[in-house]
Order: sequence, then structure tokens, then C-alpha cells
Amino acid sequence: MKKYQVIYVDPPWRYSFSKSNSRKIENQYPTMSTEEICKIEVPAEDNSVIYMWATAPKLIEALEVMKAWKYTYKSNMIWDKEILGMGYWFRGQHELLLVGIKGKFSPPEASKRTGSVFKERRGMHSKKPDKIRDLIASWYPNCSKLEMFARQKRKNWDSWGNTVENDIEIEAATEITEKIETRDLFA
Repeated sequence: MKKYQVIYVDPPWRYSFSKSNSRKIENQYPTMSTEEICKIEVPAEDNSVIYMWATAPKLIEALEVMKAWKYTYKSNMIWDKEILGMGYWFRGQHELLLVGIKGKFSPPEASKRTGSVFKERRGMHSKKPDKIRDLIASWYPNCSKLEMFARQKRKNWDSWGNTVENDIEIEAATEITEKIETRDLFA
């Protein structure tokens, strides 16, 4: 199986605290439990970097997934969506982009590093800014790159998800594979 040096992932986190059926994430796309996400066998090189999206309520789960995938957390960036969203403690206006490494992997060269707060008005539900993927690609132009749970194909990136033609087949634990066969998990 092909392996990648750069992994970019926006997991379909499952939430269990929606007060009404009209606000459930599953109305937008199918989700996965943290345990299901942890069991995915990520096709990463021994020396690689991961960029993983996490909402504030899913921070602990995202760190658990990163650890299960054998990555060590290094830092994060905040995406300021510039408008208020939903929330129970606070109305969410941001998402976190976590960074982790496996083995030895250098950060972007100093001249290409950007601030830790990225501002761009949010668009469609759960759509991430294209500029972030472009930044990652510019930091690592010669590395192999995979977007997991991709929604569309991108130049110079391999993709895996349920709404794109996959460039790679990812082996998952048997129970996840069975669920993938019976329902769409990746929107």
C-alpha cells in the first residue's frame, strides 16, 4: 500500500448532545464514533506529519485519535470563522487544526510559517478553507500528500472519502469495513 508523508484529515466526529433532531450532525453527513476513527489504519510513512481538524468539544477525542494513529501532538492553529455558530457553553466561532508528527518530521521552513490564527468567513456546513490545504502543500511541495474524508479531488493530493474517487484503499478494522459497506460514513 502506498504511504504518505503528509496527512490532512477532517474526521466525521459523532456528537451525542444535540437537544433536537433538527440539529443533529447526521442531518448533514454520516458520522463515526471516536473508537471507529481510532481503528482506521492510516497509510502514513514512519516519518510524517498530520494536520487534523477538531472542534472545541472534540479536542480530547482528536488527541486520542492522534495518539491511536501513532502521532505526537505538536501545535495547533485556530480558524476564526468570523461568525457565530452553535454551542452550549460558548457559541462556536472557531475550529482547531491540530498538528502532530510521527518519527522525525520538520516544521515548515521559517520563511513560510504563518500565524496561529487564520481568519476566513465560514461557508457551507463543515467545509474547511481551501487556503489551509494550499498552505500545507506549499510547505511540503515534494512530499506525498493524502486528504482523508475528502469531499473533492485536489491537485497534487491523493484522496480518500465517500464522495470522491479514491486514490487509495485504506484498510480498516473489520467492524468498520462492515459499516462502510452498509452506510455512507464519509461526507
